[in-house]
Amino acid sequence: MPSLSRSLLPLLGLGAAVALLSACGPAAETPSAAGPGESRLITPRAMADSLHAVMNADRTVYTRLIVNRLQNEEKVIKASEHWKDEKALVLPAQMFRFGAEMVAEKNMPFSYSLQSVWPINKQNAPKTDAEKTGLQYVVDHKGENYYTEEVLGDQRYFTAVYPDNAVAPACVTCHNEHKDTPRTDFKLGDVMGGVVIRIPI
Repeated sequence: MPSLSRSLLPLLGLGAAVALLSACGPAAETPSAAGPGESRLITPRAMADSLHAVMNADRTVYTRLIVNRLQNEEKVIKASEHWKDEKALVLPAQMFRFGAEMVAEKNMPFSYSLQSVWPINKQNAPKTDAEKTGLQYVVDHKGENYYTEEVLGDQRYFTAVYPDNAVAPACVTCHNEHKDTPRTDFKLGDVMGGVVIRIPI
């Protein structure tokens, strides 16, 4: 397979990036930014970072340009967890979960989820030790990611946790005012949870 410039990965859609990275496999080579003739391996960490870059961009665009603009700024339509019954916008967290479920149905060589140490929906609470440690780490170390390996069943995984920040007023308002929220003092820019990406190795 022809090598793919690392600089192109953020420009690809999530599905295309995953397909290319998966097809390359764990030892595929891609040109380094250092110059021609040099190469580097696509490591699990590089794959996770690339996937997260696309996920985070899509999530931020939807939150700011769709939900926050139409609900908070222009007051055209609201976002609701009961979006179907109320003919409302899907919440950003729901949009993220629906995407993760579609990827899972395709049996791709990775999984991802949005979790929090303060989950409104209890199913989004961390379960494994790696998730608990990673989510607390991104809260305590603002701007940093958490990387580790874990064994679940008979499979070893590379697990990465990325901070999920409040990128728009809609995030803060929704979480602080929700009837089931365990925390009501979020501010714009705060870490509200984390994106967990798990890759079998």
